[in-house]
Amino acid sequence: MKNTVTQEDIDELFSQCKFESTKLGNKTCVVVAILPNGFEICESASCVDPANYNQQMGEDIAKERIKNKLWELEGYSLQECFYIREQKNATRQNS
Repeated sequence: MKNTVTQEDIDELFSQCKFESTKLGNKTCVVVAILPNGFEICESASCVDPANYNQQMGEDIAKERIKNKLWELEGYSLQECFYIREQKNATRQNS
């Protein structure tokens, strides 16, 4: 079992996501990433002045935040796999 999450892992997972975005109010872009397993991550980006609102920029910022969450989630998932494996090994050794 590998012991690290790589940039390639995150890029591959990110490329498999489906994205939905919308503008809320006058200055907020909300993006939902639907991961291949159905889990959803929601992020947003806002500006101060509605005259400066740019949908594409908002989507780019929110997607970057989603990528950062993927690092956390994938790191947690890998750590959990190691933990479960250790628990199973400890149970076998005590049996």
